[in-house]
Amino acid sequence: MSDTTKPFDVQNFIAQSMEGMQAATTAHCATWHLDDAEQWSVDMDSGLIVFQLPGGIVATAPVQIIGTSNSEDGSFLWGWDHPSVPAELAEHAQLALAFGRAHGLPAYTERKVDCNDAQAWEFTAVAMRLGEASGSYRAQASETAHVWMTFGQVSLSKAESE
Repeated sequence: MSDTTKPFDVQNFIAQSMEGMQAATTAHCATWHLDDAEQWSVDMDSGLIVFQLPGGIVATAPVQIIGTSNSEDGSFLWGWDHPSVPAELAEHAQLALAFGRAHGLPAYTERKVDCNDAQAWEFTAVAMRLGEASGSYRAQASETAHVWMTFGQVSLSKAESE
């Protein structure tokens, strides 16, 4: 009996992860209007991301921080070894690290890598798939910095009146 098992295709896995992430984003935009978020915030203590939506709607979900990018130097700093990211918010980044180690991918195993937005989206998509997250989000943290995140099941509520 011969072994007909095909070798693992890393590039195909990444492409499928991107497709899954894009489909999830489309669904989130269609159902609760992720693309209309007026404001976002992450509570590092509770591990939640909060989106302020039009009409006083608030979307809340568990969050994981995959990493941060810096457009000034074209770098990506992984959440699994980021000084600002608590370990419990870097679990999906840790899964990406394990994926990189298993498949010999230095871009996933080096703490800080040269990276453009397309590559950062790939990192996020892979982490989203490995962590079985329901979505992903890139948020602007400053003029040159972005935070790349995955999020879990979304809860919608009406903002409390002040």
